[in-house]
Amino acid sequence: MIMLTLPRDLEHYIETHSTAEDPVLEELSRRTWWETIYPQMMSGPLQGKLLEFISRMIAPERILEIGTFTGYSAICLARGLRDHGKLITIENNDELLDISAEFFEKAGLTDRIELHHGNALEIIPSLEGPFDLVFIDAEKTEYVDYYKTVIGKVRSGGFVLVDNVLWDGKVTAHPGNMDAETRGIHRFNETVRKDSAVEQIILPLRDGIMMVRKK
Repeated sequence: MIMLTLPRDLEHYIETHSTAEDPVLEELSRRTWWETIYPQMMSGPLQGKLLEFISRMIAPERILEIGTFTGYSAICLARGLRDHGKLITIENNDELLDISAEFFEKAGLTDRIELHHGNALEIIPSLEGPFDLVFIDAEKTEYVDYYKTVIGKVRSGGFVLVDNVLWDGKVTAHPGNMDAETRGIHRFNETVRKDSAVEQIILPLRDGIMMVRKK
């Protein structure tokens, strides 16, 4: 889901003055739009480049991604890993696994990305921490559960990035008028706001990205 808050000409200006997709991501983008039902779930060039920049600035040794989709964001995040670093990504939809695995190989990242299939809430407790960086972009109704399950595995000073926290502006509606996904995101935003163990900021890029730093 994409919340367009900028005039199209300004959006185009931003796109043309930002680094373009490389050939692997461009091909993955085309495949995603051709072969998936909701291709707009993919991070895309602007958000993908932001994720890559953040990862490169942090230079993480271990990254956890909850929600692989077709692998676009995983590739972007993995490019910031330090030497011998590892990104673990979890996807529940088995129909997407072949696409992501194919493009991890094309990006030369097969040995740096570990792809898990299954329910993230069942898999996360079995993973070894700590993580330097976590990216959450999966079932919106479970955002609070993902956060509570993973935050204990994030190192002090580590970061959690969470996508779609503005949800096309629906999070500003009266709670009684929210659908299940909007309520899930609103609950998550409120949970983080009340968590004294972290600090956070929401970036209004695409559908909103929250950056959370564990104190």
